[in-house]
Amino acid sequence: MSTESYEDALERLGELLSNKSDLGNKVAAKIKKLFGELEEFESKKSSDAFLVFACSDSRVSPSHILNFQPGEAFIVRNIANMVPLYDKTQHSGTGAAMEYPITKLNVETILVIGHSRCGGIKGLMSIEDDSAPSRSVFIEDWVKIGTPAKNMIKQEYGDLSFEEQCTYCEKEAVNVTLGNLLSYPFVRERVMKGKLTIRGAHYDFVNGTFELWELDVKTTPACFFS
Repeated sequence: MSTESYEDALERLGELLSNKSDLGNKVAAKIKKLFGELEEFESKKSSDAFLVFACSDSRVSPSHILNFQPGEAFIVRNIANMVPLYDKTQHSGTGAAMEYPITKLNVETILVIGHSRCGGIKGLMSIEDDSAPSRSVFIEDWVKIGTPAKNMIKQEYGDLSFEEQCTYCEKEAVNVTLGNLLSYPFVRERVMKGKLTIRGAHYDFVNGTFELWELDVKTTPACFFS
């Protein structure tokens, strides 16, 4: 049983409340500073240099990984950081999220970031029959965007473990998205004019590594430039 007196307990409670008040003041000051920075950015014309596609996985926040500050990057997050082929009638949300930063903000770089232990890629690699009815309302149809990557990995690395295949597919699915980006006329036009660069990346949060590569236009299927 505690031997602390009533007076001592009151004193400690007072210290606790005082510390809490100090903490609240510090937090309030930081919030005020942040709002000031945001107002400054708002007063200027947006000059985002990057359009970033990243996974919705909470472990891989691109702002945290690359230390983006407000106004530096226009970020789009979805399952397995994928971009479908250009189609006006489907996936219009993705198209709109691309069109605005590219045609209005004039971003200079598109960066697609894959990551380790991606659940979306694991789901893709687990689909045994691509023609079978989907077992989910949206997820399977979405991750099937990466089917070309899955097929290539199964063919080239079929002797590896499932986990190793998934790691390879995490990177190859990024390459599929890089190619798909070129099916969008407003992307392709700017890439061909040298106004836009497309890069892929893979973040391994287990080993703490970040790989970065650039789309090789010379090896990209000619159909994207027709």
